[in-house]
Amino acid sequence: MAANESAPDKKNSGGSSEIAHDMSPFLRTYKDGRVERLIVGTDVPASEAPGRTGVATKDVVVDHGAGLSARLFLNVDAALTGRLPLVVYFHGGAFCTGSPFVKLFHRYAESLCARAGALVVSVDYRLAPEHPVPAAYDDAWAALRWSVSLADPWLDEYADPGRTFLAGDSAGANIVHNVAMHTAAAPDGGGDIDIAGVILLQPFFWGPERLPSEMNPNSRSAFAPEWVDTLWLFLTAGAAGNEDPRLNPSAEEVSSLPCRRALVAVAGEDVVRDRGRRYARWLGRGGERRREVTLLESEGEDHGFHLLWPKRATAATLMDGVVEFIRKDPPTDFRSRGPVARSALAVGRPTKARGASFRVEQGRVSSCAKLVRWGPFAPWRTVANSILTL
Repeated sequence: MAANESAPDKKNSGGSSEIAHDMSPFLRTYKDGRVERLIVGTDVPASEAPGRTGVATKDVVVDHGAGLSARLFLNVDAALTGRLPLVVYFHGGAFCTGSPFVKLFHRYAESLCARAGALVVSVDYRLAPEHPVPAAYDDAWAALRWSVSLADPWLDEYADPGRTFLAGDSAGANIVHNVAMHTAAAPDGGGDIDIAGVILLQPFFWGPERLPSEMNPNSRSAFAPEWVDTLWLFLTAGAAGNEDPRLNPSAEEVSSLPCRRALVAVAGEDVVRDRGRRYARWLGRGGERRREVTLLESEGEDHGFHLLWPKRATAATLMDGVVEFIRKDPPTDFRSRGPVARSALAVGRPTKARGASFRVEQGRVSSCAKLVRWGPFAPWRTVANSILTL
């Protein structure tokens, strides 16, 4: 549900002023059919010439018929050394705002690409209410199939489909869960899709019952439970309520998620934090699957903090955990086309990973606290993560 910090969109201010749905802080709809998005971002143009981050970007069409597109982020230094992890990223925004092209989500995907040495596909899925859920899921599934088919030259040359990760924040993390589940339910069993790991940052799940964090939320919380109660009915155009398994998955479904590893991150002041913690616990059950599960908790932070304030120490630590999670998998034996000519790519300088290391082994979540110094003259301090035994 991560919100964007930009000003309201004024371009659709004409027409009837009678409000049909007020879904502030994201949007309002009017009885004449207008949709006024209250949060809009500044678009960042793509550039195949990498800047100081060493990341080249370009926009591609995934499906002309559906109008589905994506932005690709390529770490040019890492591409010189071999095939890269493939990260298919779904932005947040409550299923009704945001895109890969706005600064908020472009900046995050670019940073993730630079730090993890990955090829990131950021998906421009359709938004409600013009395209009610499940349109976003349909687009996400199509984008995943397109990505692992290596349909674009960058994917064909540089991606390692054996290291495919699904990543998303808030609503995007909900998409990660549902797309991963769809790979198992697909008639062909997902075809060539082999999900190495899923990354769910402050995932948006909800339900008809209240969990403890939803009963007495902090007065400064980004979202009130009473508002969240109304969201899913709006996003699905009245077709589903809060008992919808896409929003409120069961323990059995979560434990069967088809992936080898999982990272779940929650924010300590987020109203949905208990759902993220429970999701991680259910993942750890695993059923017949033995998977590694990592739970990261950012104390004192609220929903979407890592997007809004990426330079905070807590955001840097969260990025460290995500980067370590992605880089843990070694390259697969996917047949390479051979070395990349150095003259073909400009050379960037990705930043070096910092911060705490978190891991889980054999169903037990552990925390590896490290002494961390955020700058050459800053004091050393201990950074640790909450511990959850699954």
